[in-house]
Amino acid sequence: MPLGSLDRTPPPFFRQGPSALTRLVFFASVAVFLMAADTRLGLGQPVRAIVAMALHPIEVVLLAPVRGAGTAGDYFGGIAQARMDVEAARAEARRQAERALPVEQLLHENAQLRGLLDLRERLALRSHAAEVLYEASDPYSRKVVIDKGEQAGLLQGSPVVDARGVLGQVTRLYALTAEVTLLVDRDAAIPVLNRRTQQRNVAYGAPASDGMELRFVAANADVRDGDELLTSGLDGVYPPSLPVARVISLERRTQNDFARIGLQPLAGADGVRHVLVIDPIGTQMPARPDVAASAASAATGRVNPRRPPSTPGVRP
Repeated sequence: MPLGSLDRTPPPFFRQGPSALTRLVFFASVAVFLMAADTRLGLGQPVRAIVAMALHPIEVVLLAPVRGAGTAGDYFGGIAQARMDVEAARAEARRQAERALPVEQLLHENAQLRGLLDLRERLALRSHAAEVLYEASDPYSRKVVIDKGEQAGLLQGSPVVDARGVLGQVTRLYALTAEVTLLVDRDAAIPVLNRRTQQRNVAYGAPASDGMELRFVAANADVRDGDELLTSGLDGVYPPSLPVARVISLERRTQNDFARIGLQPLAGADGVRHVLVIDPIGTQMPARPDVAASAASAATGRVNPRRPPSTPGVRP
């Protein structure tokens, strides 16, 4: 090195290479390239699979205490819950036994009273399960068609019910299908009984309001909003005590002798898929005495003594 000159370059041992900014730009570019290549070409998937396979035993070992603690907690919690369920079941069994004793006693007393009064046992209703196919296209009536008909044993006038109550009545029979007139139809009518007051009446369809109404009820009659109406069972068609409708509106007009009572049917046709068709109870009851006597007279060739023979050409 000549005298009078100053060399400011560091010795080769202390040289630092590229600058920090250059290294940042280079490695950032490499990272962006690898991310783009992994997204487009999936180059990193084999690497991740190998790393995950290598780390899986370590994960299992590290998670074993946590899983063991959770399993032990579930085990002891299940034992405690099972004990609580056993105690609850025993308490419910005791309550059911306490309720069953009076019921058995009442059934025994009921059987004794029926035997004493010589009453007939309650009718065993015959029923048929059916499915609603479609609603009739007549805009002036409310009817649906079901997939059971005369070949399935259905009878004309059979009541149709669903899980909520009376839906309607079979009004037309075909070989494989049947037409059911809903309670909200304008031509529908059903005898009802007020559950609270035990008063009988007839409910009619009101298609204008998509509901029903009670007609010819005195303005001062004991009827309240929310009263539930059941079938009375006196028409020989509907079994007794089936839910029909509920009172939703009551208007007592001073200028009229009758009240205007609106009803909401408990069974709606919208959304109903499966129904139950019940044979009319009149088909399971014994024949009336005059009908039975007429049938016996016709069978034996005798004339009914209650009715004199008619003379030809003269109306009896």
